[in-house]
Amino acid sequence: MNNIRIEKILGSRRFSNYWWATSILLGGLGFFLVGLSSYFKRELLPFTKSSELLFLPQGIIMTFYGTIAILISLFLWSTIIWNIGGGYNEFNHENGKITIFRLGFPGKNRILELTYSIKEIQSIKVNIQEGLNPKREIYLKTKDKREIPLTRVGQPMLLSDIEEQASSLAQFLGVVIEGVE
Repeated sequence: MNNIRIEKILGSRRFSNYWWATSILLGGLGFFLVGLSSYFKRELLPFTKSSELLFLPQGIIMTFYGTIAILISLFLWSTIIWNIGGGYNEFNHENGKITIFRLGFPGKNRILELTYSIKEIQSIKVNIQEGLNPKREIYLKTKDKREIPLTRVGQPMLLSDIEEQASSLAQFLGVVIEGVE
């Protein structure tokens, strides 16, 4: 039997974030260049007639929206580069420890590393909520009633996947599962 189990957690480096960061950057650059074209009365974007726009009020608004979009895009690219939310869950029978590791924003709290004893774990809790904002989450429930989330943020997992992952983890840790009927 393998005594160490490591589950990688995908952070900000997922396809949807790359898609949105790129789309917002390109749209923002377009708006920004249209605004500048109206100010300088020169075509900075090919195949457009944006120099014919009045700078006040259309051009300045386009420049403003473009600047905001570029800043939002820079924020998204920063989270991708820093891999915010990425990390791993390590369940180690050899030393009797569970390690939850996540990356955050740069600074003194960049690294979040929580360590628990396997003996502290009471159960694996599965939280499933359907509806407009569905939640499908797995938690480590400690004997002092704390609940530590183990699943990634973002797209909800398939029910079969979350049930299989929870039962496999509960079997590995030798604890019961709560919340699955």
